[in-house]
Amino acid sequence: MANLDEVILKLSKAFNRIFDDFKGIYVFGASTDGKIHENEDIELVALFDIEDKSKRTQIWPIIGKIETENDVCIDLYPFTEEGFKNDDMYEEVMETGIFYNNKGEKNG
Repeated sequence: MANLDEVILKLSKAFNRIFDDFKGIYVFGASTDGKIHENEDIELVALFDIEDKSKRTQIWPIIGKIETENDVCIDLYPFTEEGFKNDDMYEEVMETGIFYNNKGEKNG
């Protein structure tokens, strides 16, 4: 099983190859301790300038490939920054989440 930083880096590289508006990823939930837990999904919010149906159809095969290659389960929520700020999960993610920039580097 890969570690969390490796999974985030792989996702970030894949998103950067396909999307020029990828901003970064927040990790929240059980994985904020930096570990991948066997019975828990890795919960992520990915931020983009534009979030639409066509982007979602491109995202899910990337997620599936990384899940299969790394034996993990990823629960990813794609958002624009504005859409994210208006979502119910925003406060929880801001309170406990860890941000990785678009290069997959942890901030803070």
